Formats: sequence, C-alpha cells, structure tokens
Amino acid sequence: MKISPRGRGASFKRRAWQVLEPPSQDQAERTTGDARGSRKGPLRAWGILEAPTDEQPSVVTDMTMGPDLPDDATVHFVLELSLRIGEVQMATGAGASDVTATIIAVTSALGLPHCEVDVIYTSITVTCHRGTELAPVTALRVVRTRRLDYSRLTAVEQIIRKITTSQISAEDAYTELRRVNSARHPYPRWVATFALGGMAASVTVLIGGDVFTALLAFLVSALIDRVGRMLNRYALPMFFQQIVGGLIAALATMAAVSSNFAAFQSPTLVAAAAITVLLSGLGTVTAVQDAITGYNVTAAGRSMEVALMTAGLIIGVVLALEIALALGFARTPLPTIPPPTVIGLPIIMLAGAGTAGFFALASYSRLRPLLVAAVAGAVGAGAHGAIRIGGADQILATAVAATLVGFCGGVLSRRLKVTPLVAAVSGITPLLPGLATYRGLYELGVQPVGKIDTLMTAVAIGLALAAGVVLGEYLAQPVRMKLGRLERRLAGPRLAGPLRPSGRRLE
Repeated sequence: MKISPRGRGASFKRRAWQVLEPPSQDQAERTTGDARGSRKGPLRAWGILEAPTDEQPSVVTDMTMGPDLPDDATVHFVLELSLRIGEVQMATGAGASDVTATIIAVTSALGLPHCEVDVIYTSITVTCHRGTELAPVTALRVVRTRRLDYSRLTAVEQIIRKITTSQISAEDAYTELRRVNSARHPYPRWVATFALGGMAASVTVLIGGDVFTALLAFLVSALIDRVGRMLNRYALPMFFQQIVGGLIAALATMAAVSSNFAAFQSPTLVAAAAITVLLSGLGTVTAVQDAITGYNVTAAGRSMEVALMTAGLIIGVVLALEIALALGFARTPLPTIPPPTVIGLPIIMLAGAGTAGFFALASYSRLRPLLVAAVAGAVGAGAHGAIRIGGADQILATAVAATLVGFCGGVLSRRLKVTPLVAAVSGITPLLPGLATYRGLYELGVQPVGKIDTLMTAVAIGLALAAGVVLGEYLAQPVRMKLGRLERRLAGPRLAGPLRPSGRRLE
C-alpha cells in the first residue's frame, strides 16, 4: 500500500502514535464519556488491545482436554474385562455389532466414557482415549476357538446386565467371568450326541418320514457326531470333518436303499436329516447380520467359513454317491414331499419344537433357554406350514416364518432372561434346507448333466432364513425399547449383548 506524502510531518506522527499509546486522564474521559450517558467518542485501537483489567480473560495455564479417567491400572483392567466378554460372544456366534455394543456399554459403565472398538472375524481391538495430554491405551484379543455353548453365552449375558446396571464391580465381574469360562459343560458329551440324534429324528418326522426312518436317522447322526468327536482329538480341520459327515450320511442312505428292508419307507430322508444336522450351527445368521449392519470384513470371513463348510459337505455327499455307484448300489428316485395339510399341522409344529429343542440341548442350553427354543421352533415350523397351505412358495414361506421367529424371539427372550440369539438360531433349525440340499447334490453328482437349480434354491432358502431372522429382530426393537423414543433408539439388530451402548439401565 502506498503512503500519502502528507503523512510525513511531525503532527501526523503525534497523531499516529496517539492511536496506540494509552491516553491521558482527560483524553480518556472525553473518549469514553461520563457516567450520565454522554456521547461516546470513536473506539480506538488501544481500547481494543488494552481492555479494562476486570474485563480481560484470565490466562489459561492448563489446556488439558478430555475425560477424567481412573488410574492406568484400572483402565487396563477394564479393557481386559471387556475384551474377554467380547471374546466369549464372538466365539459363541454373536455378531460384530452385538460385540461392539457390548464392549462400549461395559467400558462406559465402568468409567471409560470414550472407547473405540474394532471387531473383525478373528480379533477384537479396543482403544481408550484419555484426552490431549495422555496417550490412548489400546488392547487387542484374538478369538482362536469357536464353539456353540449357549449356557456360557447366557451366563455372560447375566454378567453384562449386572455391569451395565451397576450391580457388580469390575473386580467381581472379572472373577465371575473367569468362573464361567473355566466351568464344565452342564451336560456330559453323550447328552449332546443323543440330542443331535433326536434332532435328526425330529427333522425326519417333519419332512414326512416314518418311525423306522426316524430311528435310522437318529443312529446315523449319532454316529457322525461320535466320529467327529474322535477326529477332534487329532485336530482335524472342520472342513474335512464335514466331508466325513456327508460321506457317512450318504453312504448310510444308499446302504438302506439297497437293503430293501421293508420297514424303511423313505430311507433317502435319512441323508436329508443328517445334512440338516450338519448345516445347523453354521454362522449364516450372524454373517447376514454383519453384512446388514456394515461389518463387511467380519461378514466376509463368516461367509467364507459357511461356504467352506458347505463345500466340504458337498464333496462328502458327491463322493459317497460315486462310491455307491461303483459298488452297484441301487438307485432310488428321490421322494417327493407332499405339501402340508391342516390336519398334519400339529405334527409339524411338534416336530419343529423337537428339532429346535434338541439343537439347543446339543448346544448345552439350560432348561429355560431350551424351552424358549422349542417354542420358537414350533412357531417357525407352524408358520411355515400355514403359509405353504395358503399357497405361497417355499422361499417366501421360509422368509416370513424366519421373520416371525426373529420378532418373537427379540420381544420375549429378554423378558425371560434368554439371549435372543439362542431363540433365533434354534427356531430356524427346522426350516434349514436339508432335503433341498441333498436333492441338489444328488442331481449334481448322479445325473449325466448336473443341474444346479435345486441347489441354488437351497442357497436361497438359507439366505431367506438368515435375512428374515435379522429383520424380525430389527422390527422387534420398537416394541422392546418403548415406542415413544423409537427414532432415537433404533440403532440396528441386536441378537446378543445390551440393547443400548450406554451405562443406563436395560429394558
């Protein structure tokens, strides 16, 4: 900017410096005016730079920002407790969104108000932010084992409820969690074998089998479980165990067909029941839940595991069919299952209750979750049969029935102090596409030109089951969380863990 030549005189310099220098007393009175409200003079720069002392802001010496956290030992202890709780949930089939909400609720209730949680398929990472002057604390835990143990999951849910409602301290919660993790199963292993056999028998009755066929399905599924138990001792991966299971199921069916034993009216249903048992417990529901809630990495990992286990089952069944053809076993056309009728609907509901109840028993559920699972199975099978009687196709009937199971389980399970995941996974077990899977594999492995239409139908039924359960749980949230605050509280489907990621009391 060019300076005017007129500003180079002494008078200008005096005027210029007077702008920045403090005025004399009479100048200050003329500038600011008296107390009676006379006209104020123009605001000078010194009035801005040198405000009165009583109006100046105090000098801030401590610029620390962030939450007031406990000591370091407590922070590490709370993170360890929350990670171990999340590990139990991930190992027993809970979704990534459920684990994230649980950890945030637990850490918030125990004095860590701002934590970030990152859950992937094999590990859980939690970071506690401690303000601007302290470095964040990060803890990680790897999920190495996966097993269905609904008694342990239910016990951990009770610990979570106590923590989020301030009924237990962190030290007592950690002690109780260690006791739960080190406790033995509530039933001997042979009870689980018996339950899997009973589940196969119930599935056989559900799809139209007779008593002798159900007994054969019981024996074959029990044999598959004992063989798998033996292979576990040698740490054989589950992929190869699925191959062995599918091989045993298909070979037993072919042997029963070739025996011409008159008591077996539909021996091919044995393979369908055994395949249903092998498909149960896979993470299809949680994989779809993770995909819907945005945890795509975890959803991809679970989907890959489900695909791999299903591929093992396919290999086992096709291999058994090839062996049966080489041995000269007779080919028997696959049975055509008649559509359900109104008269047979009570039998369908009873068989569905048995299927879900036996699955919950095989997953070590105690009495109350077992009864809830049986009721969910009866509701799902009954709804599916009623919709099929009304003329709907199988995929639509499966989706609607699974949605109803997810809705009822989400509304009633927590009132009965049962994890919704137990009711959801057990309730859809009678609807698993065991027969459609076997028919598709038979067509793929025996016919000269393999057809995949039936197999794709089985895949569509599985996806409809998983999506329906997640949708039902999502729709159950307004009923479970108070309708008046629906818009603020609807955050995603919850099949395990607390309803809200906060320290407030659960509904």
